[in-house]
Amino acid sequence: MKDVFDVTPLKKKKKVNSRAKGNRFENKVAKMLNERFETDEFCRSPGSGAFATTHKLPKHLQLYGDLITPEKFRFVIECKKGYNSEGISELLNPKSNTLSMIAQASRDSRKANKKFLLIVGQDRKDPIVFTEDKPTQISSSAGLLFEGYVEETKVYILRLENLLKSPTSHFFH
Repeated sequence: MKDVFDVTPLKKKKKVNSRAKGNRFENKVAKMLNERFETDEFCRSPGSGAFATTHKLPKHLQLYGDLITPEKFRFVIECKKGYNSEGISELLNPKSNTLSMIAQASRDSRKANKKFLLIVGQDRKDPIVFTEDKPTQISSSAGLLFEGYVEETKVYILRLENLLKSPTSHFFH
């Protein structure tokens, strides 16, 4: 007689390279923005957004956020991938990753004198955007998921696909 064992629970999960996952997501977002605005100016920042704070550069060369944007673009873009356990209820948790992400995006946007777009991608879900700038021609029926204050920052949350339906003038000076 032969024993039959299920060893599946004993196998270790494959380690996820979160840096590579984040880089892929930033490239995906840059591609979406390039297609939407018919340009090739959106691309990943060197050092993944920390370049402005880790290098002494003249003001006109400082980069903030995870993506390099066209000169007249009104937003600093911060991209986050993963955080699958984070949900809308995390806005009420003072120790949540979501709050620290919003705080980081807000700090970078103030330094750059722009508004922020925090784009969050979770596995098998559409990317969502946190922004402090109310999207034009967007209502709750057209995709605005949340409008309110997070700490002291007025925040709007919506799906990236709905934000990209806003007129081009919403995104550029």
